[in-house]
Amino acid sequence: MPELPPELARLRGSIDNYDAALIHILAERFKATQQVGVLKARLGLPASDPGREARQVARMRDLAHESDLDPVFAEKFLAFIVEEVIRHHEEIAAGPEGQRARS
Repeated sequence: MPELPPELARLRGSIDNYDAALIHILAERFKATQQVGVLKARLGLPASDPGREARQVARMRDLAHESDLDPVFAEKFLAFIVEEVIRHHEEIAAGPEGQRARS
């Protein structure tokens, strides 16, 4: 296999670093949303908050626009994350944490 041009190798190295940073940031985000899920279960709040979700979509679209990222992509990415967060919150509310919170 031929050797990669240095510029391509450098760019791919940067992409790998960004991918690693994204994973670490997502992990931290999900740690925070897990805590939110436990709190919501304890307080008897619903897993989903449509008002907050709408505000977040608008905020992400604005940030994407400012960053020259496709706002539609940003909205789809956020929707995927929010769907997963809601699923986690529902599991927490149905599981030991949620049951313990209602006791």
